[in-house]
Formats: sequence, C-alpha cells, structure tokens
Amino acid sequence: MNSDSDLQIAGDILEVPHLLQTPREHPATVAEFVGLARSIAADRSQWEHLVRYDATTRWYHRLSTGPGYEVWLLSWVPGQGSGLHDHGRSSGVLTVLEGTLTERTERGTRALAAGAQRVFAPGYTHEVANDALEPAVSLHVYYPGLTEMPMHAATACEARTAPRPVTA
Repeated sequence: MNSDSDLQIAGDILEVPHLLQTPREHPATVAEFVGLARSIAADRSQWEHLVRYDATTRWYHRLSTGPGYEVWLLSWVPGQGSGLHDHGRSSGVLTVLEGTLTERTERGTRALAAGAQRVFAPGYTHEVANDALEPAVSLHVYYPGLTEMPMHAATACEARTAPRPVTA
C-alpha cells in the first residue's frame, strides 16, 4: 500500500504560483455570475441608497456593467409584475434582495423570499410579480447584456394561477 499523500507527490499548489489560475476581473461562468449577484446582495451599501418605488410602474436602474454583462436593480410595489416574457439571447441570475416575489412558469408557481436566486438560460419564459403586501427589491444579472425582452401571450402558467369560476 502506498502511504504517500497527494501533497507529497504533487507538492503544495499554493507553493507553485505559476500553476495557480489568475483571478478573473469579471465573471465568465454561471457560478461566477451567481457569486457576483450574491456579493452585491450582501453589500447593501452598493444598492440600498439607489432604490426608488414607483406606484405606476416597476422602477429599475442599471447598477453596473462589465464585458458583455449588465447588473440591474428593480423595485416592485404590491401588485406590480413583469408580464410573461423571456430574455431573448441573454442568460440571467435573479436575486431577491428584499420582500417576496412570485415567479410563474409553465411548470408551476414559486414564492421567492429575500436571498432566493433563480438562474435561467436564453429562452426561459416566466412572469415575476409582487403578490405580497410589502414592496420588494431584486437584482438581475444578464449575460450578454439584455437587448430584448419579448412578451408572450397567456399560457398554461396563467391558467394555473387564474381563479376558477364558481358554479352553483
């Protein structure tokens, strides 16, 4: 039986700087975009002072950009929603910063409380709404940057959440 450890055989990678990957200045993988969203969410000083609430429409503000990506901050007063849509050729990370949002897809409905994250690929169709009684704030990272948001007609996801008629 060989008693040599991997460390004895290969050496400590931290002692061989030329073997370490250099940290990326900007995210390039799904995990790195999720990490970017989490780090912004955790640092309230980056976004809290910017939040505004608009009773007539969802409020939004482009928080930052990087090579090929954008970070958006949105606020939602009770009753506001996005309508059923996709994000064109963009992938994204949705992070709820405050409050609770509801996401509806053809697969079902889920409540997203503060701290919840959703990752989606191009063509992912959903509706996001504030069905709660308190305002909500969310952070959205899009790669590549959002250039279109096609709206969709009513589908099974709306039928699933619509009230059923009462029969006598």
